[in-house]
Amino acid sequence: MNIRRTTPRPTGIRGIRRLPGLLAVTTLGVLLAGCGIRATEVPTDFGPAPSRVRCSQAEAGGAAQPAQGLPVRVFLLCGSSLAAVDRTVRVPEGAADSGQRRALVAQGLLDQLSAPPAPAEKEAGYTTHVRGGMTVGGPRPGDPEDALRLSTPPGSLTSYALAQIVCTFSDSAAAEGDGSVILGGQDDGPPRRYRCTDEVRARPGSTEPPSSVATEG
Repeated sequence: MNIRRTTPRPTGIRGIRRLPGLLAVTTLGVLLAGCGIRATEVPTDFGPAPSRVRCSQAEAGGAAQPAQGLPVRVFLLCGSSLAAVDRTVRVPEGAADSGQRRALVAQGLLDQLSAPPAPAEKEAGYTTHVRGGMTVGGPRPGDPEDALRLSTPPGSLTSYALAQIVCTFSDSAAAEGDGSVILGGQDDGPPRRYRCTDEVRARPGSTEPPSSVATEG
């Protein structure tokens, strides 16, 4: 009887070949841990992307506008910044002078700012901090001729409301030729000249409109 001897086939070669790779992975994990970096598996789920507020006039669709009037833009809040939306204000015919017309335009703008945003604007993310019932009049004796006096002193407004009013007025017929607007309250304090800047439009909650005391002339 012929007895056939067979040599057993080594079974640990593949495991030995994998050993350097395993050692490399283990070593990398130790190095990362030593550097304060926590190793993670790939792919890593970083969670959902941050939500984006839609501040688009096209999406908002605009509020219902009167059939006739003066086309204007008012600044509403969308997220943490200001965004312009289209409006129309009515100015009575036969305004006695430019000062009276300026005050009438300013009152129409205030009414638009204090009105609740239209449903489409709310859906797009627009809000307002300007309270209803505020009125505006022309200058007092001794004020610059372009001054506007608010029923609520500018210093008593929230930073958001003041930014909305200043940026809206400065972009309208209520402003001076250089884009600034002179505002005061009903007290005896001198009015101040306010300006709407890029920083104010971008961060109205933390950046107040720059101002200086307005002098006549």
